Amino acid sequence: MPNSIVVLGSTGSIGVNTLIMAERYDMPIEALVAGRNIDLLNKQIAKYSPKYVAIANEDDRDKVDHPDVLVGESGILELLERSQSQTIVNALVGYAGMKPTLKAIELGKQVALANKESLVVAGEFIDIDHIFPIDSEHFGLWYLMNGRSINKLYITASGGAFRDWDIKDMAHAKFADALKHPNWSMGNKITIDSATMTNKLFEMLEAKWLFDTTNIDAVIEKKSIIHALVEFSDGSTTAHYAGVDMKLPIAFALKRDTQEEILPSLDLLSIGAIEFKPIGADRYPIWQIKDHILQNPHLGVVVNAANEEAIKRFERGDCDFFGMSKIVLEAYKKFENIHAKNIDEIIEIDTEVRKYVN
Repeated sequence: MPNSIVVLGSTGSIGVNTLIMAERYDMPIEALVAGRNIDLLNKQIAKYSPKYVAIANEDDRDKVDHPDVLVGESGILELLERSQSQTIVNALVGYAGMKPTLKAIELGKQVALANKESLVVAGEFIDIDHIFPIDSEHFGLWYLMNGRSINKLYITASGGAFRDWDIKDMAHAKFADALKHPNWSMGNKITIDSATMTNKLFEMLEAKWLFDTTNIDAVIEKKSIIHALVEFSDGSTTAHYAGVDMKLPIAFALKRDTQEEILPSLDLLSIGAIEFKPIGADRYPIWQIKDHILQNPHLGVVVNAANEEAIKRFERGDCDFFGMSKIVLEAYKKFENIHAKNIDEIIEIDTEVRKYVN
């Protein structure tokens, strides 16, 4: 299927927008991978007629309107082996996205990567030449850099659901409260990670692997209009302004360049004042390890495993909002001397950290 793509995570926000852009560019959809939203998946199957489909859970197999349904991690990897598409869009959520990224690269395919955890957990073992980031911040950095000599990279954060709360009230926040993101409509995990600022820690690690520098920082910009800034060696700094819409990085991930309008142009006068604020460890305790983990990016596997388990505990009501960061920081201290030598050891460390946290 010439020009076809595979979409992993087709029912999430990135996946849905990818299908919109693929249709715009007349790109056939060879395969779809989804989690539990079978109703939406069936609508996508009816519209795009994928050759292959994979889902997360065996008990949903009979609900899928497709003659050949693959299941689970092994099913996704088999789907990638069967596919002829050279572009794989990986919008899976969490650690589950790592092995598909590695498999796609092993097969010589290009990965349009929205799955943060692939680089956070295994960046040391991923060939960046096969990666194009689908992320407003990293896309913004790539768009600005253009091969020029840089001093420093900046990414921006909205501040998350509790950015304007009194800090003493945050300890009593519920899971549902943390899902009320002020700017973006995203899945549960990334929205929780936005509230704790873990997502920005992850994005800094991604930037380290993507752009081969540790001279990276993040600031809060509440309007989410500026996504990234680059400080160049000549002393100038350039910012990337764009609307709150992932179709722009998706368009470039699919085509590498576009001269047509993807988003409406910004009305600068309507934006008003833009303000940058520091990210403080009192409101975002995870920020305590920001500098250390940039110098020790192999510890991303520890932070990710502990964080995924901590989110589950917060959702169950087993810890409060700040308890998530406490869990992650304790695990980080416990495992700070480990360093995986290969992917098998990454998997072992992930398992050990989850056992420790639980």
